[in-house]
Amino acid sequence: MSTTSVTSSQGTTSLINAAISAAQTAASSTSAAATSSSSTSTASASALASLGTNYNEFLTMLTTQLKNQDPSSPMSTDSFTSELAQFAGVEQQVQTNTNLSSLISLTQDSTLTSGLNLVGKSVSVDSSSLPLQNGSASLTYDAPSAGTVAIAVTDSSGNVVKTQEVDASAGTNTWTWNGENDDGTQLADGQYSVAIEASTASGSTTALTPTVTGTVTGVSNSGSSVDLQMGSVSTSINNLVST
Repeated sequence: MSTTSVTSSQGTTSLINAAISAAQTAASSTSAAATSSSSTSTASASALASLGTNYNEFLTMLTTQLKNQDPSSPMSTDSFTSELAQFAGVEQQVQTNTNLSSLISLTQDSTLTSGLNLVGKSVSVDSSSLPLQNGSASLTYDAPSAGTVAIAVTDSSGNVVKTQEVDASAGTNTWTWNGENDDGTQLADGQYSVAIEASTASGSTTALTPTVTGTVTGVSNSGSSVDLQMGSVSTSINNLVST
């Protein structure tokens, strides 16, 4: 069921203030997650490369040590056995990491192929990142009971661009945004963050999970997951709800 607008004034109620705060937090988290994902992928690749280098250096050092040991006082059996055990452990770590990387890559390639079939199609994903495409965006949310809910939208920097209070029905509700800010200015297509807050019987607020809708424009492998692109929005294919 679609929701009906009640008001559209920024920061006039505690409900809207709660939605604004949640949307700004979501924008900050999205930015931090993108940076963390890139850093983690780079760190993993560097760690595996370092392990392989250390393995080769260890083998070179052990061979050199054996070649240059004092014949009158050769390496003790215990020491030699210990170093061989270390050598075997490093070799096993290199092989295990290489095999795991290959397995993950094969799985992601399969998922990537499946994701390519979604390009050009409209999909719904559980995400606080709202894609504004061709001047329009929409989402659904489940309200536990009928009543007023507040919706807040921020840009990628956390600046509030749209707030609205709506009458929601118990169950699934739909909200559509025409891309205009609270001043009526049409905003550029791109990634925005959204949050929805509802009142509780005790007078406090509770967050409602948005399911955003967008057209898939691409699919990519970030290294840690396969992501769907909906314009400027990138989200894991694991967040897919429906097509």
